[in-house]
Formats: sequence, C-alpha cells, structure tokens
Amino acid sequence: MAGNSADTGRSVTSKVVSILLTFTDGNVQSLTEIARLAGLPVSTAHRLVTELAAWGVLERTDDAHYRPGVPLRVIGSQAVHAASLHERARRVMEDVVTATRANVRLGVLEGLEVAYTEKLVGHRPVSIFAGDATLPAHATAMGKALLAFSPPAVVDALLERGLERFTPYTLTTPDRLRRALAVIRLTRVALCRWELELGAAAVAVPVFGGGGTVVAALELKVRDLRSDLHTLQPALVVAARCLSRELATCQPFGPFGATSERRSSAGAAVAAADGYGSGRSYNPAPAGQRMGQSIGYLNGTGGSSLRAVTRRFDAR
Repeated sequence: MAGNSADTGRSVTSKVVSILLTFTDGNVQSLTEIARLAGLPVSTAHRLVTELAAWGVLERTDDAHYRPGVPLRVIGSQAVHAASLHERARRVMEDVVTATRANVRLGVLEGLEVAYTEKLVGHRPVSIFAGDATLPAHATAMGKALLAFSPPAVVDALLERGLERFTPYTLTTPDRLRRALAVIRLTRVALCRWELELGAAAVAVPVFGGGGTVVAALELKVRDLRSDLHTLQPALVVAARCLSRELATCQPFGPFGATSERRSSAGAAVAAADGYGSGRSYNPAPAGQRMGQSIGYLNGTGGSSLRAVTRRFDAR
C-alpha cells in the first residue's frame, strides 16, 4: 500500500490500524463514518478500505457500506476471554483525549507503585501496561486516588516503607498523606500539584470494579489546576463512571485480564461508580457549571463504551 504524502506524520500502518479499530464492535459503517472515526481524509480512507476489501479483510455490502470480513471474524471468534481492562479503557481514554485535548493515563496498583498506560494528544495509540514503567503512588494524582480506596494495609505498607521526597511539595509524612486520602474519599477526586515534578499538575478519579473495589484510576494532565479543573474534571468523572459501569455489568476485570469474580457484585460496583457506595453522593460539575453536551456515551449494545465524552462546558 503506497503512502499518501498529503497525510503527513502518519505511517500507512497507523492508518490501516485506525481503520480496523473502527470495527471493534463488529458494526457496519459507511466510508464517511470510517474516515471520520479513523481521523483520515475520505480519499485516503477510500483507497485503504478498497484494498482491505480486495484482500477480504473487510466486506463491501450492497448499499456501499463496509463490515468485518471473514479473516477478522475468525480472529475475533478465537478470543475466548472477555476484553481486558486495558482494551475497555482504551476506547474511553481515546474519547477523553478527543474531548479534553489533554493527555490521559490509566493507573493500577502494582505492589506499592502505579503501573500505567497512557494516551497522548494526537494520533499515537494508547500505550500498554509496562511493569518497568511505574510511578510513586503517594506523589501522583492517580496513585492517591487508588490509595484512598485501597485496603488500609496497603497504605500502612507504603508508610512503613517511607515516602520519598521528589519536590518540596511531595507529601512525605504519614499524617499529611492520610489527611489527603480522607479528603479524596469524600470528594472522589484526587489532585496533584508539583508533587512529583515541578510545574506538573494532574487530576484523577477512581474506577471501580466488581464488589465496588477500586481497580484503576483515570488521570488527566492539566496545565493549571485553578483555570483548567472546572472544565476537565466533569469529563473525567463521566469517563470513570462509564468505565466503572461497563466493568460492573460485564465480567469483572483485573488490571491485565479477566478475573473469576461473580457477576453478583455488579450492583455494588455501579453504586460505587455513582458515589453511593459509602452513603455519599457526588456532583461532578462545580457550582455554576453544567455539562453542555455529553453524547451517547453508552452505546446500548450490551458492551457499553464511551462514544463521546463532554464536548464543551457552558457557564450558566
């Protein structure tokens, strides 16, 4: 497949992959829809889709739409396990980046550190979890969101090991960290300002799985907490709730794959996602703000996925 010089910055492989990823739900789509979802010019999408159809990877219907071909369906039928947390989160993370134009991370506790995957603004795909790429839990927003809802023994083990100082703003005493985690349990939002790196700030919210237990945290990088928080936080909360609900209504997941937990715990996870698990409710939008447009983030086809998170926030 020859490249297109008009589409600078993207390899042919990335374009083909982006086209194939538009069919993750096994749906039938028009060429225009494929081009829009893949972020490609219609002419480029037409050229690549035509060649994929010639190879049988895609099939062209009588009404000029496209659907997965036999090779893709065979590959899909061999996937006997449900999608991992990473796969379900990938779609959510991509939509959050599109809506907020900010880098997003998904973190999980691995021991006393945070393993993470991230999606940067642009066409680069979501990274995979890498065990050797971890961050300190006490000095990151996603780490504190995870610690706040983890068993007390996890926090105790972290405090016993000691809290390393990275900047003058790092929480390095047990009392300060415990107070911060108590606030996060009330607000369900974790903030980090200059605690790991000077000049870097982030906001994070927990993601709950089966039984209402925390399984991950979604984190957005922000330039300025004072000016950006009121616009970015609502979209992040919507995304975390959507992912929590999806994990609750499907087979529960661990950080790297499916687990064998019972589906009967789904109700507790939904309650935790909505802020009811501890008897408290949480309103994601600050006073004086409302979500202007949140479009179809549940697709209603069994495996719910975030199609588009908040596009803008309008002040009353």
